[in-house]
Amino acid sequence: MTDPVRVGSLRGLVMRAPGIAATKKFYIDNWGLSLAHEGDGEVYLRGTGSEPFIYGLKDSDTYGIEYIHFAMPDRAATDALHQWLVRQGEAVLGAPADFEDFAGGYGFEVLDPDNRRLRFRADAAAQEPVEAFAKPRKVSHVVLNSGDMDGVADWYCKTLGFRVSDYSADQMVFLRCASDHHSIALVRGHYPSVNHVAFELPSINEFMRSIGRMKQVGVVPTWGPGRHGPGDNPFAYYVSPSGFVIEFTAEVQQIDEETHEAQVWPRDVPEKMDQWMTAGAPTAAQRAVMQGRPDPGFPELREK
Repeated sequence: MTDPVRVGSLRGLVMRAPGIAATKKFYIDNWGLSLAHEGDGEVYLRGTGSEPFIYGLKDSDTYGIEYIHFAMPDRAATDALHQWLVRQGEAVLGAPADFEDFAGGYGFEVLDPDNRRLRFRADAAAQEPVEAFAKPRKVSHVVLNSGDMDGVADWYCKTLGFRVSDYSADQMVFLRCASDHHSIALVRGHYPSVNHVAFELPSINEFMRSIGRMKQVGVVPTWGPGRHGPGDNPFAYYVSPSGFVIEFTAEVQQIDEETHEAQVWPRDVPEKMDQWMTAGAPTAAQRAVMQGRPDPGFPELREK
């Protein structure tokens, strides 16, 4: 067995839920994103970086993920990844082709073991970065609950070339595809669902100012601010108008592939969970909302 073709980086994701497109005002006025494109029942939002969009809102009867969006370095790497996945017998959803959406580019989709759609795109229409203080730059990471955390983590590593950065006891595994400590993290759960999505601010000062901006409109964190052990990143969690957990973060640990060794972080040592000791443990209500609603994904596409 040869090594898999590695995924380039995380671009963001598109969420789906009933009436979610109507919540765009929260993300633009409060959260700090900008409108990139809008269609019938769909809203796409950009950060201050070069990505055409980092977060999408799509009206649906289902609560969950429409697709997780990854970058590939070029068309040749995209074709190589597609060929690799086909050889492995994975649920590839068509051949690589030009995308006809506003972001353009070239790519394809595949289903992960929990039937989530993963979209790989090269040559997307890059945007000029925006100079804006205390506005999210990018989606740092997506955390997913799974009834088969170990199996799904193994799939991401063996099939897409992710690497394990760290573990949180036996309850979480942090996976990277680029230098960020984690782009995908998996939590041991009862069913597939969204745990949370993290938006990165460029600095700790901008992280705190973003919390302040939210406070000025009467919205306070449901957990945080604090600073995680795994990933070394500050955190402040909120609940979105659609009931999804979203996070402000900054200063995510950058991994040196030559020297980094994964470790197991204990969950029963408070300063290992929150280095600042400001947030405390998540409440039962916070844990419940991070457990999320069951997301069936797209099993019907696997059968085609």
